[in-house]
Amino acid sequence: MRIGIIVAMSKELELLKPMLENMRESNNNGITFYCGTIGEHKIAAMQCGIGKVNAAMGTVSMIANYSPQLIINTGVAGGMNNKVNVMDLVVGSKVCYHDVWCGFDGVSVHGQVQGLPLYYEASSKVLDMVPEKEGIHCGLIVSGDQFIDNIERVDAIRELFPEALAVDMESGAIAQVCYVKKTPFVSMRIISDSPGAGHNNTNQYNDFWAEAPQHTLSAVRRLLEMLH
Repeated sequence: MRIGIIVAMSKELELLKPMLENMRESNNNGITFYCGTIGEHKIAAMQCGIGKVNAAMGTVSMIANYSPQLIINTGVAGGMNNKVNVMDLVVGSKVCYHDVWCGFDGVSVHGQVQGLPLYYEASSKVLDMVPEKEGIHCGLIVSGDQFIDNIERVDAIRELFPEALAVDMESGAIAQVCYVKKTPFVSMRIISDSPGAGHNNTNQYNDFWAEAPQHTLSAVRRLLEMLH
């Protein structure tokens, strides 16, 4: 199976690269792809950069150059409530924007780009493989061009999307491109900090990266082992 894996930051990429067997680098229009195999799957991995525009540009390039049958977006996210803890995995059964607002037009609602769905649904094939166990959650991931670092911002997002489990800066844009390009997609995010449980999560976030936990992408490897 041809699979694209997209991460936002170099810290995430450095955890991913050792997973690739027979890795080689390929440069396409200024974007470096890391190609190899994981098990029976042909993998093209890339670091898109932080934020929605970078994520969308990277996804378009990934699809144009490698025609993946599935795109996996992985990395870190902030927890949105007390149900999720640092180092838990949130699999986005659906993804939406928390910072999109096209006005009172009677056509779209908060979070929705006109003419497109409010929610982008993840690959049902992948979701069926997610185990039900402690530390793994399936639900809504919300995205926007903001690092959410305090309870006040969390509460503002919760008013709009009370079911949200995690917040990041790329999943929505990647999901939108995949929807338009008819490419199956899933976002799998490790919780690095929990702004939904306190007033300031900066220390949590810094401590998470100081530990440099190699197991943050182990869930991706387990998923790939199950995919055929």
